[in-house]
Amino acid sequence: LVKSMQRAASSDNLSTMAFGSADGQCHNSATSHDVKQQLSHSKSMILPENGKVYTVHSCNYTWKLRKNWSPSWVVLVGNSLVFFKDPKSQTLSSWKPGNSRPESSVDLRGAQLHWANELSSKKNVFKLRTVTGNEFLLQSETDSLIKEWYKTIQSVIDRLRENPLDNVLLYSLRRVGSMEMLDHSGDEDDRRTSLPRSASNLENTERKRVKTRLKKLILKRPPLQALQEKGLIKDQVFGCSLEMLCERERSTVPRFVRLCTEAVERRGLDTDGIYRVSGNLAVIQKLRFLVNHEEKLNLDESEWEDIHVITGALKLFFRELPEPLVPYGFFTDIMETVKISDYMDKVDRLKCLVLSMPPPNHDTLLFMCRHLKRVLEHSGTNRMTTQNIGIVFGPTLMRPERDNGNMAVNMVYQNQAVELILSEFDHIFGTRGPS
Repeated sequence: LVKSMQRAASSDNLSTMAFGSADGQCHNSATSHDVKQQLSHSKSMILPENGKVYTVHSCNYTWKLRKNWSPSWVVLVGNSLVFFKDPKSQTLSSWKPGNSRPESSVDLRGAQLHWANELSSKKNVFKLRTVTGNEFLLQSETDSLIKEWYKTIQSVIDRLRENPLDNVLLYSLRRVGSMEMLDHSGDEDDRRTSLPRSASNLENTERKRVKTRLKKLILKRPPLQALQEKGLIKDQVFGCSLEMLCERERSTVPRFVRLCTEAVERRGLDTDGIYRVSGNLAVIQKLRFLVNHEEKLNLDESEWEDIHVITGALKLFFRELPEPLVPYGFFTDIMETVKISDYMDKVDRLKCLVLSMPPPNHDTLLFMCRHLKRVLEHSGTNRMTTQNIGIVFGPTLMRPERDNGNMAVNMVYQNQAVELILSEFDHIFGTRGPS
């Protein structure tokens, strides 16, 4: 904005309008003629000043406006609207722009102007919004004066919009004011590129330039493997696909699943409502963060004393799998299997489905069901029956790929599927062991 004001001030083609006074006195045409003479060195034109003009402005896309309107000298200089602090010791006839230091200036390229009486209890209010997001309210008690200002500022904005050169400057101003762009130090060929003749050509040129620099940036970016070797990027556990996680850990059962179940079996089998009672969500999220960012994890530390935090984190791990433990392709078949009326036929078909799952899914399901069988052995104290386990783990271990509107019905069959697997554990997992 400073550069814009300096360019305008040095221009030989200035169109200047001043309005506003501290004391609100009216001035006749003779006074206006005196001011015109005093500003003649800059080839300025002064409109008659007939009343107070107030301004209030906000910046950075907010509406935290000043509580009180403040009188200002406002001067239209070339493409800029310049605000001067109200010189209460001066009269309009003795005031010159050269004798005052501007408070701020507004570049009108790309600006928007509209009446905004609803934003203030005062009358004759209009709002000016710049291309960079700054907003100004201007007001005068004199209808004719504020209308003349509105008309004049709008005509300047319209003229700048039609000028291709000003469109180029507007584009640059928008980039500086509202975007974080790449380094402008580019190649020499880019620097020699002449200004396009239209805004559309300019947009295409800038788009190509940005694409070129982004391509160079991507090519210079180190590969993921190099960042992982340097420890700058750590592989995630939560939210990682089961296949990738097991391949990375060289196991068919994730390490985190083993740690959690071992902790539960050491000190949580007799806990009332184990897996049913929710743990502290904030502590669960803390544990999740540590699992994703630290290799060593000791669940026997005092901060993980609440066993419900560990069980909550384990359930969260299964819910955040991109594809559930029971793969999407098996969901419909398992739901149809559970509906079979013949019990043995139902168990045999479920066994075939489980045995055909990928090794990480099959072995992790086997591991979890074996663990849940141990939980059921303590149902007399923890009050977790087969039905309760099914309710908790049905929607946790399996879900449809797309919601077809039968969520409540599906949930019933999901629960029954888990109950059936636990009840017929030995038969379903009898002919295939962990890989």
